[in-house]
Amino acid sequence: MLAGTDRGLTGREVALLTGRSSHSGVLAVLNRLTEHGLVTRVELNRASLFTLNRDHLATPAVVALAGMRTALLGHLQTQLAKWEIAPIHASLFGSTARGDGDTQSDIDVFVVRPAVISEEDPHWRKQVDDLEESIGRLTGNGVAVLEVSETELERLSKDEPPIVVALLADAVVLSGPRVSVLFGDE
Repeated sequence: MLAGTDRGLTGREVALLTGRSSHSGVLAVLNRLTEHGLVTRVELNRASLFTLNRDHLATPAVVALAGMRTALLGHLQTQLAKWEIAPIHASLFGSTARGDGDTQSDIDVFVVRPAVISEEDPHWRKQVDDLEESIGRLTGNGVAVLEVSETELERLSKDEPPIVVALLADAVVLSGPRVSVLFGDE
């Protein structure tokens, strides 16, 4: 959180922005980082404001780590744009899309295959397999690719299984139309 702003944040703000429920746990981490000099603390009345010490030797690494999600999105968009057989749609969903994943979280990808392309088409399969392998190499996380045919979208839209609800709630589009357009909600 601190790498993404130059403004001082209170411990409560950091806890809120990171989705952590333990304000005391966040304060403990901020205090430890302050001890190491990576974070600076300014005392105000009854609160402390924390900022990332941009002069610290570890700051470039912290900023790089904070930008990993953005770097992953850019890499995936570039990779998908190079596909010989373009997907109708591709998006991230789940914890990676929400930004609350960790080392144990799978990276969930939703891909819509053109209706005229068979699931077993060797060119299509290679693209999907390469995407999955690339994500695993880039992140070290497990990867779950949910692939459907363009013709299955109408049924999914009508039945609205949990996957559709999840996609509508938090998908990050990598290629193709917005999820709401895909499922006819717009």
